[in-house]
Amino acid sequence: MTPANTAAVTAPPSRITEPLRELVAGIRQTVQRGLAPEHTAQLVAQRLAPCLGRPDLLLPEHHEGYPDRYRQHVLHAEHDGSFSLVALVWLPGQSTPIHDHVSWGVTGVHQGEESERRYRLVPGDTTARLVATEDVVGPQGAVAAFTPPGDIHLVRNSGTCKAISLHVYGADVSRLGSSVRRVYDLPADR
Repeated sequence: MTPANTAAVTAPPSRITEPLRELVAGIRQTVQRGLAPEHTAQLVAQRLAPCLGRPDLLLPEHHEGYPDRYRQHVLHAEHDGSFSLVALVWLPGQSTPIHDHVSWGVTGVHQGEESERRYRLVPGDTTARLVATEDVVGPQGAVAAFTPPGDIHLVRNSGTCKAISLHVYGADVSRLGSSVRRVYDLPADR
């Protein structure tokens, strides 16, 4: 296991559309309630879901990817560091390493389809290993919420078209560079 700075290069927060500004205001209201991370993530997921797939949500620049790795566009980072909203752009075949996160999070597929493999960390006598626990395919509109620990996964675009997902994290990714806490470089079963 190594500290992570994933392959996704972080761009500075960009200008956003009015529908995205309204989403940020709704997320802000939810986060300011000060609820437990699990509950906050579930409520943020409810706010994000109706926005997914809206053609007026993202600007054209937020659809731009990189040819060699997925790309992260920071759409908003709250001034107090309490949450960030990013768009990840995935060209076909691009993926993350196996990783976990620094905070609670919510993901939603805005365009295309994403595949996710979830893992469980199993301690061993001399080294730990990962066991795959579930494979999930998220079509456009799919939303998932998570809270560490136990949020180890790999995400990829297994389709033939560009995929775009929106991610909300309970941390300032513009400052951290990524939501990834740790990349796992361990044997993985299945």
